[in-house]
Amino acid sequence: QVQLVESGGGLVQPGGSLRLSCAASRSIFSRSTMGWYRQAPGKQRELVASITSGDSTNYADSVKGRFTISRDKAENTVYLQMNGLKPEDTAVYYCNCKPYLGGNYWGQGSQVTVSS
Repeated sequence: QVQLVESGGGLVQPGGSLRLSCAASRSIFSRSTMGWYRQAPGKQRELVASITSGDSTNYADSVKGRFTISRDKAENTVYLQMNGLKPEDTAVYYCNCKPYLGGNYWGQGSQVTVSS
């Protein structure tokens, strides 16, 4: 079992920045793909960014050039740095862990609101 604890959401003005953090309960990053998803009201959950054990990254077109996913293997933590935030980025953001040996784990969700 893997527990993921998120932090860092909040309210920010358009153009501002936030950093989300996701700490895993044990060392699994070397054997997992980590990702951030988001779900806006009335919409399906969508992939925002992911990072493999080999540090290959993938981003949704809507966030390319603005968001950066990274991780600290020593701290078992994955980050999502969000710059140039727009109102359409408003959503609940979820950390996700997919171990290569199976399973699919989610964080508790962090509200990100972009509004003036």
